[in-house]
Amino acid sequence: MGEDQDAVRVEALSKRFGDTVAVDGISFRVASGEVFGFLGPNGAGKSTTVKILCTLLAPTAGVARVAGHDVTRSPTAVRRALGLLFQDPSLDDRLTARENLRLHAIIYGVPPRARAGRIEEALSWVDLKEPADHLVRTFSGGMRRRLELARALLHRPRILFLDEPTVGLDPQTRRALWERLLALRRGEGTTIFMTTHYLEEAENCDRLAIIDHGRIVAEGTPDGLRREAGAHRVALATADDARAAEELARRLGAPPQRPERGLEFPAGSGERALEVLAGFPVEIRSFTVSKPTLEDAFIALTGHGIRPEEASAREVLRGAARRHGRLR
Repeated sequence: MGEDQDAVRVEALSKRFGDTVAVDGISFRVASGEVFGFLGPNGAGKSTTVKILCTLLAPTAGVARVAGHDVTRSPTAVRRALGLLFQDPSLDDRLTARENLRLHAIIYGVPPRARAGRIEEALSWVDLKEPADHLVRTFSGGMRRRLELARALLHRPRILFLDEPTVGLDPQTRRALWERLLALRRGEGTTIFMTTHYLEEAENCDRLAIIDHGRIVAEGTPDGLRREAGAHRVALATADDARAAEELARRLGAPPQRPERGLEFPAGSGERALEVLAGFPVEIRSFTVSKPTLEDAFIALTGHGIRPEEASAREVLRGAARRHGRLR
């Protein structure tokens, strides 16, 4: 892809905090109109990279350009081109939804004559017109997240940065938020750069970069990354699993896995699985063939899982604080 088509271009970007390397010489490009994602656990360097791209942190080394502007040399031009949905809450809950949007419109220089119309349009888009004049502190977590999204889009940015956009949201609200985001991309051609540790959310991306310990370990489409994970998985239930395991070991040249129930083994394809099981001497009661998942890809590429337990504790605390109005 050519440089003139890049919404984001990063070359050998690094960020150190003392002796700690948060971002370690990463390079990547994001095309205009693309949904691009960073997939990785907490502490992988995702949010640090976003903060550099949004001019909130200065890089230690390397080059980063957003909408054609260098983030260190032209920070004002970069900020005009982007919208940002922060990972942590950033609304003023002592103001109404409409007042939050009006303040943002003033800060970002939305022309006075256009403000009222833009605010109404944004409230309608996230389905918050009815409670628009209620204090934000009365809103649910999902309503606040939708309002933050409306605020990020109010000045009609070319590029939208979403840092863990659905952390703490229930699955239904998460789906609804992504329906709006993908509709925005289709209708406006907005570039979306997101970070996530949710594997199902990463499926919304045109391309993904798997990042771990500050380094990009792989980049590609979700389907392409799944292919890198290798074989399909075959789950098998038989009338005699012990005997079936011996037969599979003979046919495969390696013993199958023994989960709590049944047997599992890798196969290059569904056709290969049928070849392995052709004329099987033990009664097969059921079997399924599943393609590699993004989780399989992440494990294959990094050597470990995405460590969701690290995020879970933080999300529980954040969710509880939001529900009790103690997180500002």
